[in-house]
Amino acid sequence: MALSFCLHLHPWTSSPHHSKHSSSSSPTTPFKHPSSSAVNPASSILTHQHQLHAQVATSSASSPFSSLPPTPFQLPPNFNHMQLIEAIHSQKDEETALVLFNWALKQPNFVPTLAVYEEMLHKLGSVGSFESMKNLLKGAKRLSRGLDKGIFVIFIDSYARFQLYDEAVSVLVMMVEEYTVQPDTHTYNHLLNVLVDGGKLKLVETVHSKMVSSGVKPDVSTFNILIKALCKAHQIRPALLIMEEMGSHGLSPNETTYTTLMQGYIEEGNLEGALRVKEQMTGAGCKWGHITVNVLINGFCKEGRVGEALDFVQKMTAEGFYPDQISFNTLVNGLCRIGHIKLALEILDIMLQEGFEPDIFTYNSLISGLCKTGDTEEAIDILNQMVTRGCAPNNVTFNTLISTMCKENQVKEATELARGLTSNGILPDVCTFNALIQGLCLTGNHRLAMEIFEEMKINGCQPDLFTYNMLIDSMCSRGRLGDALSLLKEMEFKGCARNVITYNTLINGFCKNNKIQQAEEIFDQMEIQGVSRNLVTYNSLMEGLCKTGRVEEAAQLMDQMIMEGLQPDKFTYNSLLTHFCRAGDIKKAADIVQTMSSNGCEPDVVTYGTLIGGLCKAGRVEIATRLLRTIQIKGMVVAPQAYNPVIQALFKRKKTKEAMRLFREMMDKAEPPDAITYKIVFRGLCSGGGPIGQAVDFLVEMTQRGFLPEPSSLNMLAEGLCALSMEDTLIKLIDLVMKTARCSSSEMSMILGFIKIRKFEEAMATVGRILNSQTPQRSFRGR
Repeated sequence: MALSFCLHLHPWTSSPHHSKHSSSSSPTTPFKHPSSSAVNPASSILTHQHQLHAQVATSSASSPFSSLPPTPFQLPPNFNHMQLIEAIHSQKDEETALVLFNWALKQPNFVPTLAVYEEMLHKLGSVGSFESMKNLLKGAKRLSRGLDKGIFVIFIDSYARFQLYDEAVSVLVMMVEEYTVQPDTHTYNHLLNVLVDGGKLKLVETVHSKMVSSGVKPDVSTFNILIKALCKAHQIRPALLIMEEMGSHGLSPNETTYTTLMQGYIEEGNLEGALRVKEQMTGAGCKWGHITVNVLINGFCKEGRVGEALDFVQKMTAEGFYPDQISFNTLVNGLCRIGHIKLALEILDIMLQEGFEPDIFTYNSLISGLCKTGDTEEAIDILNQMVTRGCAPNNVTFNTLISTMCKENQVKEATELARGLTSNGILPDVCTFNALIQGLCLTGNHRLAMEIFEEMKINGCQPDLFTYNMLIDSMCSRGRLGDALSLLKEMEFKGCARNVITYNTLINGFCKNNKIQQAEEIFDQMEIQGVSRNLVTYNSLMEGLCKTGRVEEAAQLMDQMIMEGLQPDKFTYNSLLTHFCRAGDIKKAADIVQTMSSNGCEPDVVTYGTLIGGLCKAGRVEIATRLLRTIQIKGMVVAPQAYNPVIQALFKRKKTKEAMRLFREMMDKAEPPDAITYKIVFRGLCSGGGPIGQAVDFLVEMTQRGFLPEPSSLNMLAEGLCALSMEDTLIKLIDLVMKTARCSSSEMSMILGFIKIRKFEEAMATVGRILNSQTPQRSFRGR
């Protein structure tokens, strides 16, 4: 069923009507598509950002305690605890809040409540002032005979915010040993959920064991959290067993239980498993709601089965379901991901007509989808509609557009859009700068990329690993290796972690510039820095060693790679094979192929082609021919690189018939001949390898296929034709070659002029200059 047809079947749809084209909702456009007028991308993108940072600097220059108002913190004389809580909450930093709190404690008519302590703990916990929190808790203990368990949850959340999960678990000990408060089911559930969300599944097991040994009874939420933990660990079967265990505790699964399992299946790419859980849920009499349906809609969309998602919504609607905001958003996002933008826009219109207001997720999905299809102008139209309807764009919105424009070589327009960020109250982030830098690097504007990089740092936006890796790659690609090393040192100084891509880029750059010693030093540095090498690391250095004739050392490096647990790939073996063949060491080349096969890495066409070339170079054409037949028996589609050396060797041995038979076989059974193939055959035929008529016919054939002859070979044919007084044939051939080369009318007139006055040498010299200026090309005409 077509998606658009399927959409109109649903009882919750109305006739599609693009709100963005409606006359009733077409206010002044706040954004225009950035013009292509000249813009300097490096010229202070963030004028407002400078001002904002200046304001921050000014406001933080003085001590927060130096300008307290005469009436302390603007509280009334007889303030109550609610007024104090509001005042604490409004303070910009925890130190000022603590001064306010301590001042309030000293007021004779004020007695704080636990709620005041809790607000202060939240304030301190938000910045990780854990010692201050502990001191404050002691004061709360003096205030009350028994502390509420909820106050300890604040500690758990605060530790988790800073990923201090062991400390979060230690709160259980603090509760019992320091405050004689016994954690209950809710406390354990909260801690377990925090640990699951943090991915600390081993600690989840530890805390659950402690819960059981302490005699704290689990509830449905406990089981749901454990199921979520197992699903996150991709252990669906144990999660199902946990659900079955609920009955022995007198508990029944609820909607959250089932939807957690459904989500687990969906994350595994097993939508059918999720649908089976839905059937089990219905069979158990558990009522489903929006959460269940939306999880399954997401499952369909995630697998690109949006048509089935629409059918599923229709089916659920018949059973009493009505789509909510999440349903619409999920459908819009799913449609955009698979490129059905028009249908996604129809969903947007239906959403509006049904009274739902699109949010940032809706609009960002549409803008991302339009950008993926290259329709940036309509994406900006959606941005305009978004602003008009009062939905403020965020960094994701702008970064999506900026990144797309940069990839489409619209760097100036992207920079202009970036300038609009601050006017909309958004500070460009590292993704914004990275998109601009990447776009500039891809379009060859390396100098401007560095200027943006410097401006990024000036404006207080710290470059990340991606930023440095892009710029290091830019430097290496231009041979500016010293600048690339300077960036590496800057990363170290700034505390920016280097990864394997960073070092691989440098090693590859140094190897390509034949600075192998420096590449080896960087290779060694990786071990010192604790960065694991990968296949790319070894392959790059091995290729560099081979290029400089250090093939034996490259082979030793392969042994080291294997010792480190890395399995050489085809690139590894083919690299060594190429250089052994070039050196004429066929025995070692054959050994490499044998080693490759025995290690489970099946030789490919490139491997065999390289070995065939080496055999032909060593004069062992018969063996090369047999190997060519072996490749064909294996069912491989043979590339020209395998045929070319054999054909060339046969021509050199004046075995023209065998060479031409192999060429015709290649056309029938292998990949089409390339420019090198035609060059080899034409040169062989022109070098006295057969009747001149055969060379003439082949030249006609190759030009018809879009290939140009080599000038030296064409000269040989011309000399032969002139010697046989076949000037008319030569003129026709030159005309055919020049048409294939698409030479100008003036060039053609000049050549014909030389021929008319029988200055064939001058004519062929002109033809040669034209052909030398042409890149060997091929057309698919006649194929």
